[in-house]
Amino acid sequence: MIRRFGRPGLLGLAARTAVVAGTATAVSGAMRGSQQNKAEQQQQAAAYEAQQQQAAMEAAAQQAVYQSQAQAAPAPVAAVPAVDIVGELQKLAALKDAGVLTDAEFATAKARLLG
Repeated sequence: MIRRFGRPGLLGLAARTAVVAGTATAVSGAMRGSQQNKAEQQQQAAAYEAQQQQAAMEAAAQQAVYQSQAQAAPAPVAAVPAVDIVGELQKLAALKDAGVLTDAEFATAKARLLG
């Protein structure tokens, strides 16, 4: 067999081209996959952040509703002690008869009790 020195033949050139093309394709595919993974991670991070912001906004809205309801709710009314109206009227009449209350004061106090 005779060996040739110098430039490669047609088969050698084709083989070298195939190796270079295959390597370029492999590197290109790896880079594309890496870029896709990075983009996916960024998208997931953005979605997570948006979800956290949404949850925070919902919690703030619920807190605001709770506070507005708490402010709008009337304060609990203390139980009004049962007043013995007849007894009170008798006391007022006794004060009027004793001269402590005038007729106008008696009428005002009586209207307040009955009203």
